[in-house]
Amino acid sequence: MSVKIKDQPFYIQSTAVLFGLILLVYVLIQLADILVPLAFAAFLAILLNPLCNRLQRYKIPKGISIAIAMLIMILCVATVFYFLSTQIIQFGDSLPTLQKKFEEITIDLKNWIQGTFGVEITKQEQMLKDALNNSQAILGRTVNSVLGTLAIIFLLPVYIFLMLFYKSLILNFLYEVFSEENSKKVSDVLSETKTAIQSYIVGLLIEMIIVAAMNSTALILLGVKYGILIGCIGAILNLIPYLGGIIAIALPVLMATVTKDGYSTQLGVIVAYIVIQFIDNNILVPRIVSSKVQINALMSIIVVLLGNALWGLSGMFLSIPFVAVLKIVFDRIDDLKPWGKLLGDNIPTHHKGDLWRSRNRRKAVLPSKEPIIKKP
Repeated sequence: MSVKIKDQPFYIQSTAVLFGLILLVYVLIQLADILVPLAFAAFLAILLNPLCNRLQRYKIPKGISIAIAMLIMILCVATVFYFLSTQIIQFGDSLPTLQKKFEEITIDLKNWIQGTFGVEITKQEQMLKDALNNSQAILGRTVNSVLGTLAIIFLLPVYIFLMLFYKSLILNFLYEVFSEENSKKVSDVLSETKTAIQSYIVGLLIEMIIVAAMNSTALILLGVKYGILIGCIGAILNLIPYLGGIIAIALPVLMATVTKDGYSTQLGVIVAYIVIQFIDNNILVPRIVSSKVQINALMSIIVVLLGNALWGLSGMFLSIPFVAVLKIVFDRIDDLKPWGKLLGDNIPTHHKGDLWRSRNRRKAVLPSKEPIIKKP
C-alpha cells in the first residue's frame, strides 16, 4: 500500500521538500558546465524560433532556415563587439597616461589618509597588499567564470542549431511525458513560456540600446573621456537587475577622477546616472521589458543573488527568465499557486489575517440568535 507524501505530517513533508531542494541544488552546481550553455541555448533558440518559422514559410529547408537565423544573430553580435573593440583600442592608447595620473591620485590619497587618520604610508601599503592577497581567490573564480563564458560561446551555436532542428521532437516529449488530461495545461505553459522569454529578451535588448545611448550622451556632455565605451559597458552591466546599475556608476566616476581636476564632474555623473536609472526603472522597464509575467522587486533581488551563488555571472543573467518560467508553471498547478503569487507583482490590498480577524470581531459583536424564553 503506497502512502502519499501530502498525507504525512507537516514535519515529514517539510523534511522531504528540504532534502529535495538540497539534492536539486547539488545537481545544479555539479552539472553547471553542462546546464549553463544549455540554458542560454534554450533561451536564444526560443528567441530565434519566430525567424526560423518565417523563413520556412518561404519554402526554405529547415536546416538552411536555422543557419540563416543564426548567421543574422552572429552578425549582430559581431557588429557590437567590433564597435566596442574600436573604443577599447582608443582606451589602450591612453592607458600609460591614465596610469600615471592614477598613481599621482593614489599618492595624494595616501598622504591625506596619513595626515587625517595618522596611518603610516608603509602600513597602508601593507594593508593594501594583504587585501590583494585575499582577493586572489576571487580573481581565480573570475578567471574561471571568463573561461566558462568562452566555452559557452563555442558551444552555443551547436546547441541552438540542434534545439531548433529537433524542436518538434522536444515538444512531443513534453506533451507525452504528461497524461493526456493535462495536455491543455502543458500547451498553456509552453505558449506562455515562449511569449514571456521572447518579450523579456527582446525588451532587454531594446532597453540596453536606449540606456547605452543615454549613458553615452550624458558622459560626452559632461566631458568624461571614453564616454561611449563606458556608457555601453554601463548598459551591459544594467542587464543584471537592480545590482548592475549601481556597479555601473563606479566606472565613469573613477574615469572622471583620473582625468579631471575637482569633483564637479563626478557629482554630475552621479546625478545623471540617478536620473537615467529613474527613467529606466519607471518608464523603460514597465513599458518595454515587461512581459505577461511580472516578478516583484524583492524576489528579483533574492533570485539574482541566489543565481550568482549558484552559477556566478551566468546565473545572474539567467535567474529572472528562469523564475518567470517557474511562475508560469506555478500558476497552472493548484498546489503551487501560492508560490506563484509570492513571485508575482500583484500586491493584495488586504491580507487574509486581517479578513480573519475582522470576521471574528463581527461574530463577537452580533447578538446571539438563541431564542428568548419568556417567564410566565
